[in-house]
Amino acid sequence: MKIESYLHDIDTVSRLALRDYFHERLLSICAVLGLAAVLAPLLVLFGLKNGIINTLADRLITDPRNMEISPVGSGRYTKEWFEAAAKMSRVSFVIPQTRSIAANMVLVYENDRNTATLGVDLIPTGPGDPVVEKWGQVPVEPTGIVLSASAAQKLGVDEGITVSGRIGRTSGGRRENVTIRLTVVAVLPIGAFPVDAAFIRLALLEAIEDYRDGFGSDEFGWPGNSRADIPRTFPSFRMYARNIYDVSDLRDLFTAQGVEVYTKAAEIDVVRNLDRSFTLIFRLIAVVAVFGYFASMASNVLANVNRKSRHLGIIRLIGFSTRSIMLFPMVQAVATGVAGTLVAMVLYLATGGIINRLFTRFMAGGEYVCDLSAMHMGVAFLTTLAMSALASAFAAYRVARIQPSEVIRDV
Repeated sequence: MKIESYLHDIDTVSRLALRDYFHERLLSICAVLGLAAVLAPLLVLFGLKNGIINTLADRLITDPRNMEISPVGSGRYTKEWFEAAAKMSRVSFVIPQTRSIAANMVLVYENDRNTATLGVDLIPTGPGDPVVEKWGQVPVEPTGIVLSASAAQKLGVDEGITVSGRIGRTSGGRRENVTIRLTVVAVLPIGAFPVDAAFIRLALLEAIEDYRDGFGSDEFGWPGNSRADIPRTFPSFRMYARNIYDVSDLRDLFTAQGVEVYTKAAEIDVVRNLDRSFTLIFRLIAVVAVFGYFASMASNVLANVNRKSRHLGIIRLIGFSTRSIMLFPMVQAVATGVAGTLVAMVLYLATGGIINRLFTRFMAGGEYVCDLSAMHMGVAFLTTLAMSALASAFAAYRVARIQPSEVIRDV
């Protein structure tokens, strides 16, 4: 029975507080607009920080070329070195690269109208290659190739077309050539690889290097000396980190091993530093704004309580408990928080929409300059309610100290 009475008191006081809040609508509107004036710029600022940084980070993350680790100069990398590198947790893909002087081929495409000939660089690929798998498919057969957009355009070919690959060498003062039929399994977009190149399986690339060194190939039927068991070393490699945050660690690791590499770690660090700087600036502005508004709301609620102390004393006098009366300023503060946050969100959505439309031509599909998720909105809403309730805490304490005898004395 006591609990039911207490709940009834809470319900009655809450309704009284809301009716009083709406009765003094002019003061309430001013309080709501005051909160919205503080919160809306913070939402826009955080939306800009979140949208810009996320767009830059997504561009880095979604482009596998930003995870590439490229050696500077030539080295001598053994099969064991590549096996160890492939087991590194920060490495997603690594494959040997043969000598650049041997990693080229002349592609020929003949049709009824004309014959197109083009020299291309040969790039080793295999399962897990992030560049080829993002924009195409890795060849399954040794005779499959993936062409860059410029190479495919100059040859006039597309997926499924068969072309001839010519490899030449000089042996014993004589010029020798072999031809291999290759099937185009994919064509990369122009932004994926900007030069004339063909991605081929490592087995074919090794056979091409061996052929130019005077060796033959049983697999492809090319004449030459037997390579036998001569150990193979590679002067270079293609390597990709697992994510953009592993690039710097791999660079430092190879530098410590005496291997000089080129990475885009500097560009990645710029984005990470921007994220940290924007976060710090936002926090500083948010702290100043929040504490400023907190002090303003706390003083307004307290002034409202002092102005209505006689009315609150009468409510105490007619039998309401102290705990239920303490809800009076808290309900009004929370009402201001709810209304002010909703107004701020509407202002943010309008402002954010205008900002995103202004920069549409600079953004790709799904990218935004100003962007907040539903979770961000929810956190802002709950945080504002918590701050509103906290701001009314001292006013609630002041209500609890109002004595009914003071009201009787003033009657």
